[in-house]
Formats: sequence, C-alpha cells, structure tokens
Amino acid sequence: MPNFIDRRLNPKDKSLGNRQRFLKRAREELKRAIKEQVKSGKIADVDAEHNVSMPARGVGEPTFQPAGDTGERQYVLPGNREFAAGDRLPKRGSGAGATGAGAGTGQSEDEFQFVLSREEVLDLFFEDLELPDMVKLNLKESVAFKRRRAGFAATGSPTNINVGRTMRNSYGRRIALHRPARKELEAIAEEIARLEAGPKAGAKHQQRLEELRQTLEKLERRRRRIPYVDPVDIRFNRFEPQPLPNASAVMFCLMDVSASMGEREKDLAKRFFVLLHLFLKRRYDRIDIVFIRHTDEAGEVDENTFFYSKQSGGTIVSTALEEMLRVIRERYPAREWNIYAAQASDGENISGDSERCASLLHDELMRLCQYYAYVEIIDERETEIFGTTDNGTSLWRAYRTVDGEWPNFQMTRIAKPADIYPVFRKLFGKQPAVQVRK
Repeated sequence: MPNFIDRRLNPKDKSLGNRQRFLKRAREELKRAIKEQVKSGKIADVDAEHNVSMPARGVGEPTFQPAGDTGERQYVLPGNREFAAGDRLPKRGSGAGATGAGAGTGQSEDEFQFVLSREEVLDLFFEDLELPDMVKLNLKESVAFKRRRAGFAATGSPTNINVGRTMRNSYGRRIALHRPARKELEAIAEEIARLEAGPKAGAKHQQRLEELRQTLEKLERRRRRIPYVDPVDIRFNRFEPQPLPNASAVMFCLMDVSASMGEREKDLAKRFFVLLHLFLKRRYDRIDIVFIRHTDEAGEVDENTFFYSKQSGGTIVSTALEEMLRVIRERYPAREWNIYAAQASDGENISGDSERCASLLHDELMRLCQYYAYVEIIDERETEIFGTTDNGTSLWRAYRTVDGEWPNFQMTRIAKPADIYPVFRKLFGKQPAVQVRK
C-alpha cells in the first residue's frame, strides 16, 4: 500500500494540517459565507483572499469534561463573598453567567475570523460546477500521446542514460567481484618503493619484495579484467506513450455592447463573464476562450478589449452568431472540439433579426454546440413582470423556440448583481448528461 507524505511547507505562523482539517469540517459554513459575500460585493473580488466571519459555535472542538452533577470535588474560589460551604453551585451554561448574553451586556459571543487564500476561495466557489457533456461522444480518430516515465531499460538512446542507476549497478558489481580498489594498489606500490630505496638486507628482504611485486601484478590484472563500468551496468530511462483523452474544448463568450446596453446592463454582463472566465481558467487547463463583441457589427477581440474597451452603436445580434460560426469553421471543427457558448444581451434587436438568430441556432449552431447559455439582462422593475413568464423582448421570444427544441440550450434572466451567482450555478451546475441532437 503506497504511503503519501505531504512535504509542503506550512504557511507562516500556521499549521497546514490543522488548517486542512478545519476546512474539511467547516466547508459548508465557509461556502455559505463566500456566497453571501459574492452576492453583496464585486464579482471580481472572488479572485482574492477572503476574510470570513464564522460563529463561534461552528469552530468548537469536541472535548471531554467531567459531569458537573456527579462525583465529589473541592473548589478554591478566591475573593468569594457570595457562597458558603454546602451551597449548591449552578451548572455551567445556565443562568446569566453563561456564554452569549451575559453580564448585563446583551451581546453574543465574538465571531471567529478565518482568512481564506485565493486558491481555497476558488476551490470552494467552483466545487460543484462543471461544463455539461465535457467529453465528446465522437472523438477524432488521431489520438494524442504523451511520454511517461516507466522505469528503466537495459537498452536505449545514449541521451536517456540514467547515470545514478548505472553507477549504482557498477558499484554493486565491483563489490561482488572484489575489484581491487585504487588505494590498495597505491599502498602496495608505496611499500615496494620504500623497500627498494632502503638498504639491501638479505634473502628475506628480497623475498618480501618479490611477493609484493607478484601481488601488485596480480591485483592489476584483476583490476583490468573487471572494468569500472561494464555494459551490463548501463541503464536507460524508459518511456511509454500514454494516450491523452481527447477533450479539447472552446468557450465562446458573446456580449452585446450596443447603445441599447446602458452602463448598468454592460456592468452586469461583464460581471457574468468575469465569473465565467474565472471558472473556466480554474477548472480547465486545456480550453480555449473566444471573445466576441457586437453592435451592428461583430468581431473577435482579446480579453482586455472584451472586458474594458468602450463601444456603442446599433444592434444586430445575428452578426455575433455569424462571427461565431465563421470562427468554428476556420479553427474549431465540431468533430474535434467540444464547443460551448455563453451569450449576454438586453434583448434589444433590429426588427426581423431575432427570427434570423433563432434560425441560425436551429439550423447550424445547436448541432455543433455541446451547450449554449443565454442570459438576458432586464430592469429590476421588470423582474416581477417577466421573471416567470415567456413574455419579453423579441429576442427572448425567438430564443424560447430554441429552448423548447434543444435540451442543450438554457436561458435565464438577471436584473441585479445578486442574481448573477444563482444564475451562474443554474447554468453550469452539475447535471445529467444530455445527448446532443445530430
């Protein structure tokens, strides 16, 4: 059974183990607190540290305490002027001395402040969200492979020699075959030189010198026969091709920036796409994002222009759908890519163009898309009127025909910043797989 050791350094003045246990235990409370902060604050602030206030009741550790009404105990109460021997003391937790409202103040106990890092906030925020039908049913025939380490081999390319494993094998073989060490040969050679330089004694001296010479010659022959590194020692890093799942995905972000979109509407649309952008970048490493803005003309723009550049003009929504279709044909063939789209608009459109938008979705785009989400921004005063009915703008009514025909099409309305997060979860919450019509 493998053993996993967490060698990550603890944050400054913090215990990583205790922190992880607390996050696991207080996960639901932390998620609730973050959602409330997002509803009342800025969507862009999601991508930052959060100082979360939690009630003290949610952070208590289980402890063992002796029962207050059993056993015999002696208490020392310094400065006691109220009780005498034999008086019964009230149990802890009853009366005005308990935690909570006490001492005549009427205030509850202090809240616990917990600072969540950016990574922890995003983990909790997007924990149960995903793009529906992420894995395409018909994968392309060519499968991509990635080289993966798979141990060692006795043969291979010289560039893949593993020096550490090779030298370990060499060392073990030299020990097993008793290959003479260089120090041993140098010691014998020094002794021979010392005897040759000294006075010639007699036959005994010559016999000793001859024995040393024979031993040195024998060790040198043995050392030559046992090489330092033998071909049997060499080991190569072995690699195996590992097939990669073909789940290439692209998300199209379509936003109306025409004159009919006031600053409030544009701000709400940008907030929605900021949240979507954070979600995609956080959860999916291998996903392309295409930004398309439109007035009476549409064009693909970069991320900075999409979120921050100002533009106005007339409104022809079909130009954005046509631009999306052009990009798909040029760069993202449907047989190879999972295609997703999110569109934000106030519903205003030139006369007769809404029907063309519905026709483009019916006839072409919905056959290519895994999922299409439409968000319409309405006035807060219209929430009660249009919130639960099919009435509304011409674009909304046209898109309702698409919603009834295609299960992978979703549409909803938002009126204020607090609506963005619930709507986002509705559009991208985990749901059963939907078979895309062909």
